[in-house]
Formats: sequence, C-alpha cells, structure tokens
Amino acid sequence: MAIVTGASSGIGLAIARRLAAAGYDLAICARRQDRLSEAAETLRRQDIDVLAQTVDLRDEAQILSFFAAVKGRWGRLDALINNAGLGYKEPLMTGSTAAWREILDVNVLALCICTREAVTLMQPAGTGHILHVSSMSGHRVPAIAGIYSATKFAVRSLTETLRRELRAADSRIRISSISPGIVETEFAQKYHQSAEKAQATYSQFPVLQAVDVANAVAYVLSQPDYVEINDILIRPTQQTS
Repeated sequence: MAIVTGASSGIGLAIARRLAAAGYDLAICARRQDRLSEAAETLRRQDIDVLAQTVDLRDEAQILSFFAAVKGRWGRLDALINNAGLGYKEPLMTGSTAAWREILDVNVLALCICTREAVTLMQPAGTGHILHVSSMSGHRVPAIAGIYSATKFAVRSLTETLRRELRAADSRIRISSISPGIVETEFAQKYHQSAEKAQATYSQFPVLQAVDVANAVAYVLSQPDYVEINDILIRPTQQTS
C-alpha cells in the first residue's frame, strides 16, 4: 500500500489515480475535506482500499495520527509519496514571515516528519520506497524565487542525506525524488495570487500535465529492488531554464 500526501488535486490526485490503477491500496491526506472525500470516492471505484484523512501538515500531531491510522489498518507501508508542497511569491526583501514559515513547515519539516514515520513503518519488512515530489527549482534558482526555491534545494539535500543514512544502516529501503518543471496545476494561481498570471504561465508553450509526473512516479516505483532512481528531472520541451 502507498501513502500520497496532498492528494486532493493536481499532481497528488494524478499520482493516487495512477497507483490505484496499478493495484495499490492507498492512504491519502490533504487539508480540504470536500476535495479529499471526492478524490477518495473516485479512487474506491477502482476496487482498492482507501483511507482518506484530513491533515494539516503544519501540525505534527495530525501527521502522527494519520500514520497511526495507516499502521492500524494495514500494519505496513510499501511506498510514501511526499507530494504536498506550496509556494508564495514572497521576496526575501519584503516577504511575509508567516508565509515563509508556512512554506518551510510544509515543504521541509512535514516532509521530514512523514519520512521518519514512513521509515518506522517500513523497517519491520526491511523494504519500501520513499519518493519526494520536488521541483526544478531545487536545481537552479528562478527569478523571484523567494524562499520557495530554498526549500526545494533542501529537499534535494534531504534526499541524498536519507540515501546515505539508509545505506549506513544496511537498509533496503529506497529513496527517490522527481523534479518537474512547469506543470499545469493550481500552483501558479496560488503562487502569484492571480488567475491571469497563472494563465500566462501555462499558455506560453505546452507545459507538463499532472499525469506526466504521475507516470514518472509509477516508473520509479516499478523498478526491481536492486535499482534505485535517485532523481528525475522532467521539463516541458520548450522550457528554457
């Protein structure tokens, strides 16, 4: 079975659908109860077991409750997809401290907490796969990146740090990340707080769709146990940076 965070829309929902099609039972979480319930009902039509729980990833107690529910229901975990993430256009010179804190809490700290709890669930079997949905912003700094790009550089570092910890522990748990470029989701509208700027972002050339990232996730998870794909960089063909 697999956990997908931020699964109520966009890339997370596409990943959940792709894994359901592959036969995974799923535990999904997100903040928006209505969207999460709708996603869960859609997934159950694929004849899999689905646990859906509202979780604010800024609250460790809610994360721990979610993982406890997974343990109680299945007693194991095969894959964790750390998909949840967010960004705001908040420059370092003038940005809001509250916005910076929210980005750090969700993109970095929650990812670390989920990863720790996933490893705990995977250790009895000695196998499993943790996959971070990162960003090309973790490989280069785009214009007006604010703190968002810094969090994705942190995810890149955390991926390699965990790989080394797992190897030092002689664990067969694998760690991967996928770093997409521009993907048409709700992200740009939230980032810019503007529907017009989001439309401009997604109409400049054919951009990635959420299903493209979901297919990359399925590819990574389908590899034999001795293959560990550490990062996939995936851009629209016409994206220059």
